[in-house]
Amino acid sequence: MQAVKSLNHVGIAVKSIDAQREFYEGHLGAVFEGIEDVPSQKVRVAFFRINDVRLELLEPTDPSSTVQAFLDKRGEGLHHLAFTVDDIQSRIKELQESGIRMIDATPRPGAHHMQIAFLHPKSSHGVLTELCQLPCG
Repeated sequence: MQAVKSLNHVGIAVKSIDAQREFYEGHLGAVFEGIEDVPSQKVRVAFFRINDVRLELLEPTDPSSTVQAFLDKRGEGLHHLAFTVDDIQSRIKELQESGIRMIDATPRPGAHHMQIAFLHPKSSHGVLTELCQLPCG
């Protein structure tokens, strides 16, 4: 089984990126990398970097977004951990064959042109886990 390469980012669900930005930049000294809409997930995301760690703030853009459901149930806070893998489709297959329940059986488009897939938190000890494959090139 292939190992993950690195922690790609930490996802944090927020009601408003604009309302949170000052905390991450002003109080933590994080470097703002930009904002991107991800229509396939019905979210707007902002990335911040602190040395080698990237933080992704997720703001829902539609009431039917899974991030909106998360906010309604749990409020703002830690949403997921994302790990970089080389071959996401092979990794999904390996995980499924080992009994891991996947939310995404096939990769889907994510921020920064990455392919992503989520493991079900019931298979990852309560932690929503995302696999990310960087774009080729």
